[in-house]
Amino acid sequence: MAEHSSVLKIAQTNASLWTTDIFDAETRKEAQILLDKKGDDLIEPFYKDLDFGTGGMRGIMGVGTNRINPYTLGLATQGLADYAQSFFEGKSLKAAIAFDSRNNSKTFARKVAEVLSANGIHTYLFEDLRPTPELSFSVRELGCDFGIVLTASHNPKEYNGYKVYWNDGGQLVPPHDKAVIEKVRATGFEDIRWDANESLIETVGTELDEKYTDMIASLSLSNAGKNNLNIVFTALHGTSIVSVPPALAKAGFTNVQLVEAQSTPDGNFPTVASPNPEESAALAMAVSQAEATGADLVIGCDPDTDRVGIAVNDGKGNMELLNGNDTAALLVHYILDAYKNNGTMPTNGFTAATVVTTDLIADISAAYGVPCYRCLTGFKWIADIINHKQQEQFLVGGEESYGYLIGDAVRDKDAVASAVMIAEMAANAKSQGRTVLQQLEAIHREFGQYQERLISITKKGRSGAQEIADMMTALRNNPPKTLAGSPVIIAIDHSNSTQTDLRTGVTSSTGLPASNVLQFITEAGDKVSARPSGTEPKIKFYFSVRATTGDSHAETKAKLEAKIDTFIGELNL
Repeated sequence: MAEHSSVLKIAQTNASLWTTDIFDAETRKEAQILLDKKGDDLIEPFYKDLDFGTGGMRGIMGVGTNRINPYTLGLATQGLADYAQSFFEGKSLKAAIAFDSRNNSKTFARKVAEVLSANGIHTYLFEDLRPTPELSFSVRELGCDFGIVLTASHNPKEYNGYKVYWNDGGQLVPPHDKAVIEKVRATGFEDIRWDANESLIETVGTELDEKYTDMIASLSLSNAGKNNLNIVFTALHGTSIVSVPPALAKAGFTNVQLVEAQSTPDGNFPTVASPNPEESAALAMAVSQAEATGADLVIGCDPDTDRVGIAVNDGKGNMELLNGNDTAALLVHYILDAYKNNGTMPTNGFTAATVVTTDLIADISAAYGVPCYRCLTGFKWIADIINHKQQEQFLVGGEESYGYLIGDAVRDKDAVASAVMIAEMAANAKSQGRTVLQQLEAIHREFGQYQERLISITKKGRSGAQEIADMMTALRNNPPKTLAGSPVIIAIDHSNSTQTDLRTGVTSSTGLPASNVLQFITEAGDKVSARPSGTEPKIKFYFSVRATTGDSHAETKAKLEAKIDTFIGELNL
């Protein structure tokens, strides 16, 4: 009770400020309504400041310090402008801004551009919605010092957000991330400059679209089977409708059906509960259309077009969804194999994957003599590897959460380029008389059959955040001793960058920055990872198991799935 009273007082103090002349009349009115209601209606929007994390922020839209609105966005933008001007002292700064199909994204983007221009920063503002990877591409193409995308990625419709990119085209990493956070926290609402300098806001039209899709077309490694591949594409009411169909056409794919009911950009996402291609329900309409028309491949993207989910024909007319790990392995294998067969494999090439992504990527890379660098969860860390290994050539990489990148012209996961190259992989397999599933089985027989699964447990609000913290604490203090009968031999705690061999007690450094991630590896070589999401009120558990494929690929898969079920039961999830 005392804690609730304390939090309520904080919320009341914060909300009272929002009834002053710093804010517009409508905002003042809404803040006063919440003040009068008291209780949770007041607490959730005002009990804290919305976190400006290491890559930006994401939250529910509405009035309040813990909500996405022009004022919290203005605060973030003012702090970012202050940091950029101090870091690039004496330089005339340039920034690029893009936005997705979410409600208010265009309005928010305009407000952000106004604040930047008021701070003397030349701002390139896209005329209409564009994919997040095109923003990353544009930062470097236009010689910008930083960039911003207004998006909440694949979150539900009530969310919006703000991603920040640095001059390398990647999201913020040390030292810039923490330095920007400090500036934002030191900024008050009264410090925001709203007096836009219209001469510094330059509208960006279609000229960059052509350069971007030309770059994607240049990634092609084979034209085999492109005219014979039948694709169903769904934009899930998002931004990808403006970029994926043109990119597929430019790459030579002629048989592309759209899911028309999901092609119109709409921030309410009316045909899906969640516009997340990681969830089977999001692709259900596309799968149904593909099965009705005998298509080979389903492709679906999230609202800002950095994630892509697929389903493939099993050869009997049924579409089977693939998880992000399987798709990543297929993509990496196709690209490395094509380089080898074409005789164009770079001598200094490398791949990259996050620590919770399948080890199959590293196994495939090793077989082709290509190093695979591992990094923390979040594609910004893959971009950071690319930025720090400029004497080496990045070929392909990905993460289990349906994000992949080919080449280094973009420095974030790119669903446009990935959609095109996944289609090329599928077309190539079909030209050789194989389905994509048969191609995946061949990879498993050569490199080992991996099976992965992700469980996301949602815990909303202030109490949910505490529950997630408590779950991590309990797992950290009482780690599993065995999993499915196999002793846990390696414990990795990324919060202090340590890896401990439980057989010898020897502890070593992971060589990675600190992050709230726990991993446990068994004697059998299986792996369980746990981490709170940085963008959603969820805690995520990642399971990865491996076996040698027996006579039946399907039976081996069933055994691996059963092992994961055992892990889940033993961890009481």
